[in-house]
Amino acid sequence: MRKMKRTAGVATAFVASLLLSIGFVGTAAAADGPAPGETLSQSYRESQRNNFEYQLLPAFKVFDNLYYVGPGYVSVWLLSTSEGLVLIDSAEEPYVEHILSGIRSFGFDPADIAYILISHGHLDHFGGAAYIQELSGARVAAMTQDWSMIAEAATRPGRGGGPSPRVPVRDMVLHQGDTIVLGDTTLKIHQTPGHTPGVTSVEFTVYDNGTPHPALFVGGSGARNDAYEDAMKTSDLFMSLDVEVALLNHSWLGTSTFPNGSIFERAEILKARGPGDSHPFVDRDSWNEWVAQGRVRVLAGLEQLRQGAGQ
Repeated sequence: MRKMKRTAGVATAFVASLLLSIGFVGTAAAADGPAPGETLSQSYRESQRNNFEYQLLPAFKVFDNLYYVGPGYVSVWLLSTSEGLVLIDSAEEPYVEHILSGIRSFGFDPADIAYILISHGHLDHFGGAAYIQELSGARVAAMTQDWSMIAEAATRPGRGGGPSPRVPVRDMVLHQGDTIVLGDTTLKIHQTPGHTPGVTSVEFTVYDNGTPHPALFVGGSGARNDAYEDAMKTSDLFMSLDVEVALLNHSWLGTSTFPNGSIFERAEILKARGPGDSHPFVDRDSWNEWVAQGRVRVLAGLEQLRQGAGQ
């Protein structure tokens, strides 16, 4: 049994020199709000990616046991259990204190984070893990291949040529089919390569006023040119899963596929939800369509590679 800890707030100072050094703030910040033709979700990637203040959207509750606590650009999900918390991804500085504030806004103590699951070895997903690991004593988990990517990041300059990023202590190595049990919650781990070799996706159950729904956090989508065969295996796995709730690792993913839009469009619908209305994140049909569209892109990539090899 994991012992719950009392609140021990830790503040992180965000100074302008730090923001400038890692390339998040320039001399001409973009105006707030989506650009013409952008959805709300797309704006966090495109016109507003470097707008620090715009990225600091309030955390919001999505299901009885699931919360969105990330900034706009990269998703960070908080899963509550009877024996502690699970954080899926950690974003990076300068957003870590924003994530912690979001967790506290729901009455949770970040010191009760038992696991930090890293979707893959890109800085925007693991960059905050070292600080949160030290604060909470959480176990940090990733696939072997992406632990190697994380370690390598510590040897390179940070964003904008700044200091090398801090990386979490290599702790827990995940494998396809692993399960993590924390209190009343079971998480099933899937290796879903393509975006990186060790992308981690996670199955678990979310509850809407007590009604269970099978959910999948997708740790990365899209394929590198040399990874289409891996991406096809991932596509096969996705097609085999029963998913009602797709939780994506960036807000803009699925924007054009899902009728309700992606994360932040759905959040607006959820905010206005009335008695008897369906939950906008429960949408098996849109998940199946997103998987099908991704499969078409992977097949096209494989065909291009085959044609190139035959020249």
